[in-house]
Amino acid sequence: MSKTVRFSISIESDLIDAFDALSHEMGYSNRSEAIRDAIRHRMVQQEWESGHEVAGVITLLYDHHRAGLAEALMEIQHHALTEVISTTHVHVDADNCLEFVAVRGEAHAIEHLASRMISLKGVKHGALTGTSTGKRLT
Repeated sequence: MSKTVRFSISIESDLIDAFDALSHEMGYSNRSEAIRDAIRHRMVQQEWESGHEVAGVITLLYDHHRAGLAEALMEIQHHALTEVISTTHVHVDADNCLEFVAVRGEAHAIEHLASRMISLKGVKHGALTGTSTGKRLT
């Protein structure tokens, strides 16, 4: 664990008031933790923008009855074994399935994989939630 460093910053009063209100609304107990999370969030964005190895989850909601869709999703994942870590399949109701695909790899490869799955006919909604592998975060 690294040493905590205290520092001062200058910020407009309206901006810090808005930040404090948002931090309180989000449940932060203090300004420092909210600022640490904001910094980490920007660092994760930079990892994705720089093409580093990243991690994430591709979430897919799709029509269970769409002919060939489940097979197409499985085929895409089988061709991406270096990126796909795990898949969880949930039956939402008699017509809809929800799938979570945990992924790790180069950012552009993950984004391409997500796009290929999300764009399939019969996928009602899809999203890629990106995060870090944690190697560059403290």
